Amino acid sequence: MRRRPLAARVAMLGALYLAQGLPFGFQATALPVMLRRQGVGLEEVGFAGALALPWMIKLVWGPAVDAFHVAAIGRRRSWILPLQAGLALSCGAAAFVDPETQLPALLALVFAMNLCAATLDVAVDGLAIDLLAPDELGPGNIAQVVGFKLGMLTTGGLLLASLSAVGWHGFFAIMAGLVALVLMITIVWREPETGGAERAEGLGEVWRAMKRAVSQPGAAWVLGFIATYKLGEAAADAMFKPFLVDAGFEDFEIGMWVGTWGTVASLTGSIAGGLLARRVPLLRAVAITALLRAGPVAGQWALAWFGPSAAGVIAVTTSEHFFGGALTTAMFAFMMSRVDRTIGATHYTALATIEVLGKAPAGLLSGVLARALGYAGVFGVATVLSVAFLGLLWPVRRAVSGPAPASRDPRSPG
Repeated sequence: MRRRPLAARVAMLGALYLAQGLPFGFQATALPVMLRRQGVGLEEVGFAGALALPWMIKLVWGPAVDAFHVAAIGRRRSWILPLQAGLALSCGAAAFVDPETQLPALLALVFAMNLCAATLDVAVDGLAIDLLAPDELGPGNIAQVVGFKLGMLTTGGLLLASLSAVGWHGFFAIMAGLVALVLMITIVWREPETGGAERAEGLGEVWRAMKRAVSQPGAAWVLGFIATYKLGEAAADAMFKPFLVDAGFEDFEIGMWVGTWGTVASLTGSIAGGLLARRVPLLRAVAITALLRAGPVAGQWALAWFGPSAAGVIAVTTSEHFFGGALTTAMFAFMMSRVDRTIGATHYTALATIEVLGKAPAGLLSGVLARALGYAGVFGVATVLSVAFLGLLWPVRRAVSGPAPASRDPRSPG
């Protein structure tokens, strides 16, 4: 399986993650702008994040991805192919919905997109763990984060900035076409066979392996660490786009600065984070990038307090996205290093679910905080949360000093 060049495996994973990022980019950047333009209140804009519920509860059905497959199609392709088709169909259906008069229908389709993409993420994460050796997690997670964010860049940046030219119907038609293109690539690609030692068979065996994994010494500290690392960032990001709208900036400016330039900075930071994770211990990479990320969050606070300028927004946005991207890649590599490879999809999904659930309350309640404290207040709270997270580094360092669950892979070093 590992005879294929690393570059080929990384490229395939990048394409799969790109397809998952398309609907997420729409929800994270384009949807808040759309809702605010139609006069939707800040509380409702914040609560619209509930459309991402499938990402929060995918662990409920995630074990099925490890337990069941059609051997002739492939362990992971058995899930990836139909889910990509469902994602393409839901995007295509949205092209026939008028957002101004049929907003509930559009939101239902966004939920369907998230359902397909979240389940697809389980299968692709499992595929990544199958394809990558332990010493390849840095480059592998560059593919994960960069591919996903390229999808976000497309819908949350480029398409939003060109909305006046393509319209909402063209916006979703292009989304559907891009997902269909990745589907065609997946159809012609052949998944490598995996050895029997790398898999758990049946739901019972999957759950028993999960029970062993979560009962490891220090597991609670690791889970708390993963759950809280983006609390501050999530609270700030949810209100930053409405803040720019209320400050008088145009859709094109928001799309270019936040959706496009910000995402380019995030992609660059993600690559830097992956390279850093290959050169220093993973937890140290997380610590360095988390410390650097706290600065730009404080910069958002300063923009709200002193008043935003175009130069200030660009500087804060690009730096926040750069260091946030580096932190994400380092953290995802750390998470993958703690995974039991016999249940790669389920175990990583459990960690990713903790990550999503941990940051979700901050995003969902950000509108309430902004209404009560103002934009400066919510960005100030976000800064405090980002700094407070650093205090968890010491107990987590002690918790992970022993062997990682991934060392059960017979090919792992040591």
